[in-house]
Amino acid sequence: MFENYRVFKTTYAGRELVVETGKTCQLANGSCWVRYGETVVMANVTASEKPREGVDFFPLSVDYEERLYSVGKIPGSFIKREGKPSDKAILASRVVDRPIRPLFPSDMRNDVSVVMTVLAVEPDNVPEIVGMIATSIAISISDIPFNGPIGGISIGLVDGEIVLNPTLKQREKNDLNLTLAATMEKVVMIEAAANQVDEETMLKAIETGHEEIKKLIAFINEIVAEIGKPKFEFESQQVDKDMYNAISEFAIDKIRYALDTNDKNIREERLTPIKDEIHEKFDEIYPEQTTMIDECIYQLQKYVVRRWLLDDGKRVDGRGLDEIRPLAAEVGLLPRVHGSALFTRGQTQVLTVATLGSISDSQKMDGIDEEVSKRYMHHYNFPSYSVGETKPSRGPGRREIGHGALAEKALEAVLPSVEEFPYAIRLVSEVLSSNGSTSQGAICGSTLALMDAGVPIKAPVAGISCGLITEGDRWMTMVDIQGVEDFFGDMDFKVGGTHKGITSIQVDIKIDGLTIDIIRDAFEKTRKARCYILDEIMLKAIDKPRATVGKYAPKMLQTTINVDKIRDVIGQGGKIIQKISSECEVKIDISEDGNVFISGVDMDNAKKALQIIETIANDPEVGAIYKGKVVRIMNFGAFVEIAPGKDGLVHISKLDNSRVEKVEDIVSIGDEIVVKVMEIDSQGRINLSRKDALADLAAAKANK
Repeated sequence: MFENYRVFKTTYAGRELVVETGKTCQLANGSCWVRYGETVVMANVTASEKPREGVDFFPLSVDYEERLYSVGKIPGSFIKREGKPSDKAILASRVVDRPIRPLFPSDMRNDVSVVMTVLAVEPDNVPEIVGMIATSIAISISDIPFNGPIGGISIGLVDGEIVLNPTLKQREKNDLNLTLAATMEKVVMIEAAANQVDEETMLKAIETGHEEIKKLIAFINEIVAEIGKPKFEFESQQVDKDMYNAISEFAIDKIRYALDTNDKNIREERLTPIKDEIHEKFDEIYPEQTTMIDECIYQLQKYVVRRWLLDDGKRVDGRGLDEIRPLAAEVGLLPRVHGSALFTRGQTQVLTVATLGSISDSQKMDGIDEEVSKRYMHHYNFPSYSVGETKPSRGPGRREIGHGALAEKALEAVLPSVEEFPYAIRLVSEVLSSNGSTSQGAICGSTLALMDAGVPIKAPVAGISCGLITEGDRWMTMVDIQGVEDFFGDMDFKVGGTHKGITSIQVDIKIDGLTIDIIRDAFEKTRKARCYILDEIMLKAIDKPRATVGKYAPKMLQTTINVDKIRDVIGQGGKIIQKISSECEVKIDISEDGNVFISGVDMDNAKKALQIIETIANDPEVGAIYKGKVVRIMNFGAFVEIAPGKDGLVHISKLDNSRVEKVEDIVSIGDEIVVKVMEIDSQGRINLSRKDALADLAAAKANK
C-alpha cells in the first residue's frame, strides 16, 4: 500500500536519527517524520501554485505546533485542547524560520508554509532541533526551490567541556545553551543563552557544532539524491533592468541626498516627495508594474547605502564603522514602581520597569518540556508610535515575544538564586522610539532597572548589534547598526554580555551564511562596544544594585522547614496559614521541598510571621523570647499562644517584676505580650515567663 515508504538512518551526535517518508501526508509538497531517540517530529511543507499578487516579499510562514499528548498531558484549559501557540512554540518557529528564509529564492512570491508537529517528546532530545532537521529534509525532498539543506544542533558547555545535543541531566548543569544552524559551507543561524562564556569558547563551540552538522547534511543529500523531486519553475519577480536604469538615472542623486542624515525623521521627510516624483513620472510609462517601481526605489536605496559602506567606508549618519551612536541612561524615573530606567542610543529609546513579587507570582507553564514555572519574566512592547506609524495595538506579535525572550536570556545568567533573593521578577520594556536594535536597548535598560530595584545581580549586562555588508568575497562589519543599515544590510548580529563574557546571542541574516572569520570579527566588535557602554554610560548612571528594595516593593523573608511539618503550618483546610497571613498582613508560599517564602510591605509583620512559622515547625527553644497572645486566664496564671496550636503557661508569679494579686490586673484575653520559654517538661508542657522576657529585653537595650 505504501510503495513510496522509505526509512533512512544515521548516527548524529552519538545517537540514532531515523527519517521516515512516503507513508503519510501524501498531498504535501514535502513531508517526513524524524525520530531522534524517542522524540518524534513531523514536518510538512506546501507551496502555492501561483505567486501572491501585490507583495514585495517572500511569503513564508513557519509554525511549530506543540501537542501535549506528546508528553502524556491533558491541556489544563477549560476546553481541554491546545489553543494559540505558547511563547516557547513561537520562539521555536522563529528559530527554524530564520535559517531557512534566506535560502529560498529572493525573487519568489509563491506562498510557502512549513508546519512542524511535535508527536512525542523524550526529555533528553529537544524537539526544536528535531523539528529544524525535519523541516530541512521536508523542503529539500520537495519540489520547492531551496538552496539547502541545513542542519541544526544544540551545543552545551558542561564542566568546561563542549557537549553536542546535551541530555536533560547535562542541561541541568549547563553553562551554554547554543542552537546552531548551518549549511555545508556556512553558519546560517546562531541563538544562545550563556553563563558569561568568553568569545573564544563560544567560537570553538560553533566550530565544533558545524563539523557535526556537515555529517548530517551529507546524510540529507543522500536522501535527496534518492527520493528528491525536481524543483518547480516559478514566476520570477526580479526588477526589470530597463525600468531600474531609467529610475536610477532620474532619482539616484536625490536618493543619495535623502539618505545622507543621521535623523530617521528627516530621512523619511526627504524620501516621501522623491517617491511621489518617481511614481508621477513612471506610473504612466509602466502602468502594469507600479509594485515593481516601489521595488526599484528600495533597490536604489540599498545600492546607495551599500556602495557608501563598501567603497567609501561611509555610514549614512557619518559615524565610523566602530562608532556607537550618542548614549544616555538614567534610573529612578517613576515613583512607586519598584525599579525603572531609560536607555537611549541615537533614536532608539527603551523604558524598562521592574516589578518584584512573591514566588507564587511566578508564571505557571503548561508545555511539553520539564519547566513548570518561571520566576523571571521579561515582556517587550513595540507600539506603532515608536516608528512614527499609526495602527491599533493588537497585543504582542511574534517579533515582540522573540525580542522579550532574547532580553530575558541575556539577563537570566546574572540573576541571584531564589535562595539569595526570594522574589519573582517581571521586567517590561516599552520601546518609545525605534531606529535599530531595540532588543539590545531593552537589555541595557533592564540591567539598570534591576539595579534600581535593588536586585543583587551578579554583573551588569549590555547589548549591542553588529551589521554586515558583503559583495562576492568582500565583506565588512560595522557596530551599532541603525534601522536603514539593518534594512539594507546582510546581518543583524546581536550580542548581550558582561565584562566577563557572553550571555546571549541572536543572529539574523539575509545571505547564504556566515564564515567563521565574520563571526570572529563580530564577536570582537560587540565585546569592545558592550564594555564601552557598560563603563562609560550604564555604570555612571548607577554603579551597583541598591542596598535594599524600594519602599513600595514587598519585603521578603525565606526559611526552610522539615517537609513533615508543612501540614502543621498549613493546618486543616488551610486555617493556620490563612490565620497567619491575615494577622500579619503577609503572603506565604510553601513549596513541596519545605522552602517557605513570606512577603509583605511591612518588614516587622513579615518577621512576626516568620517567627510564628518557625515556632510551629520547630519545638520552642528554652531561653528564646516570643511574642504571643493571651488566650486563656486562670486564677494561677495566663495561657499564651506563641504559635497556632502551641501555647504555654505564664504563672502569676512570672507575670511581672512586682507581686501580682490578680492575673487580670496585668493582662487580658487578646493581649499580645513578650514571653520567655523557661522550661518544656517531659509531657511537652511549656512554662513561660513575662518577667524574665522583660528583664532580658531591658538588659539587651542597656548594652547597646
